[in-house]
Formats: sequence, structure tokens, C-alpha cells
Amino acid sequence: MIRRTSSPLRVGLIGYGLAGSVFHAPLIASTADLVLDTVVTANEARREQARTAYPEVRFAAAPEELWSRADELDLIVIASPNKTHVPLATAALEAGLPVVADKPIAGTAAEARDLGALARERGLLLSVFQNRRWDNDFRTVRGLIEDGELGDVLRFESRFERWRPQLKGGWRESGSPEEFGGLLYDLGSHVVDQALVLFGPAVRVYAESDIRRPGAQADDDTFIAVTHANGVRSHLYVSATAAQLGPRFRVLGSSAGYVKYGLDPQEAALREGERPRPGDSCWGVEPERLWGRIGSGESPLTGGGRPVGTLQGDYPAYYTAIADALRDGGPPPVTADEAAATLDVLEAARRSAHEGVTVELGP
Repeated sequence: MIRRTSSPLRVGLIGYGLAGSVFHAPLIASTADLVLDTVVTANEARREQARTAYPEVRFAAAPEELWSRADELDLIVIASPNKTHVPLATAALEAGLPVVADKPIAGTAAEARDLGALARERGLLLSVFQNRRWDNDFRTVRGLIEDGELGDVLRFESRFERWRPQLKGGWRESGSPEEFGGLLYDLGSHVVDQALVLFGPAVRVYAESDIRRPGAQADDDTFIAVTHANGVRSHLYVSATAAQLGPRFRVLGSSAGYVKYGLDPQEAALREGERPRPGDSCWGVEPERLWGRIGSGESPLTGGGRPVGTLQGDYPAYYTAIADALRDGGPPPVTADEAAATLDVLEAARRSAHEGVTVELGP
């Protein structure tokens, strides 16, 4: 359904915790064709936080209030806990509202595909917030591969590691199956999505998943090995217990390799209250000392290879693309089918780790 209005598109944001306040609200507000209209939260402290940042915003105590005034909104963004994504997305689509859901969109690939079918049936946009496709280092890796700088990629290593020996609590660390907590579905959603974007469908998955920290209930140290249909092998690591952090990316090709340390700076900037502005040439840019290196036969830590300028990170591009898709009816930047493919791998990884088997995926 094309949104035919000359005014900015009005967004209802469900949830104002970490995802809502740090990622979605700032990026929505900084997108020229979007306006943050309503925030759904019953928490008074969070309301005050949102009111200070966005003085014109309205509030609702429950998502149902948005369905009752669906004609006043153009997009629903779901930034609430994982277990609420499917019921809220279903209700929003049935109310005639386009949806952006934080990742993972669902607990299973089947649920994601059902949501995609409902959106198509209603003629509505449905997208998943996979912001890490616009990380500066991932954009750089993608460009090097597309330009043939590495030759044929043989192995792709991706690490999203942290050192958090103390538990923080909350649903993300819950061991309850309905919460879909743990790193496999959290950071794993990012690294798997990135691997599938680069190398296409997975045909085989092996995983090791552990609970390392005392008192932890959900996985906090997980490894996933993916074999892609084109023969590339992706080795993906997510951890909260990495006392020494490895390279964010290590990509080995037939003619050269690329190694990059450190995380994209956009999340840290958003947490510090910085906001992207249209045409901001400094947003998502990192200093030269953090650039990755490309070469062959030597370690980058001993000066091997040459530095490669890291491309600018661009989280704002996601919501710009969402606004464009709402205006012209084109496809969203991340589709429900792509999210389902990621969930196929995550489900296979969970089974592999639990049963100690390698899981074959169908064509």
C-alpha cells in the first residue's frame, strides 16, 4: 500500500527500552520523511526520557491504542521484547498498518514466513531491522568482495565478542524458551544475516553453544559454522565471555585476505546521545588507526598488507529506504523472507548444539 501524502510519514514506536530509545527513535527522528508520532510505554521514567528528547511526541500505554487510530499512522515499529514480535506484528498488519520489527522478527522461520504471507495478502510493508548491514566494516567487506579484491572467498570469519563477566539481567538473558533470549538469537541474528547477504543460502550448519557465566540461564558463548551453497564456509562467533577480543572480520580469499578489528562506532555514538544529520560526513567514520588491512602471507599485526579505508557507517540508510518503500510501493531494505532464511540457520544451530549433530538444510 503506497502512502499518498505530502506530509512526513507518522510512526508509532512500541517499546522504549534499549532498542527503542537508542536505535529506533533517534534514527526515525533523523529521517527527513518520517516523524516520531507516538511512543507506546507505560513506564513513566521512559516517558519522561522520550518527552525530553522528542517534545512533540504522543504516548500510549498499550499497543491496542494504536490499532484504534490506525488512520492517524503510517508505520508501526516494534522494539519490544522478542516474544511480543509475532503477536504485535500480526495485530498491526490486521489493522492495516505497515510494520518494521526488530530482529529476530520471530522465534521460528515458519512464523516469519507466515507474517510475510499476511503482509503480502494485505498489501503492506513488512521489514526487519537488520541495522548491521550498514555497519562501516561490513560495508567495507562487501565492497572488497564485490570488487574482486580478495579473489574467490574461501572462508569468512565474523566475531561479535564482548567481555561481560557479570550478568545484567532482563529478558535477553532469560532461559525461558518463549523469551528467545541468549546470544544465538540476539547477536547471532546479526552475524548470520550478514553471512547470508554476502554468500547466499546455507546448506549445512554446525554449532557449539555454551552457558559460561555463573548464574546464567541462556547461551553466552556460541560458535556457528555455515556452509553456503556456493562452497564458502562462514565461521561465526558470538560471545559475552571473550577476555581477549578477536578480529571483527577475517575474510580469506584465493588471492588476498582482509582483517578488521574493532566495532562500528554508530552504536556507541547513539548511546552517547549523538544523532546523525542528513549529509553528515562524520557520522559512522572511524580514525585511520582502526582501518583493516588487506594482503597475503603476513599477519596484519606485524605490519603485513596495506590499510584499507573503512567506508562510512550508515544506519540512517535503513529508515530512508523504509520511507522510500512506503512512498513508492517498492520492496523494503530487509524482507521477511530474508529474516526467515536467517531463522532457518539459527534454528539449525540450536538443534546442532543441543544434539551434537550437523544439520542439513533443504534447497
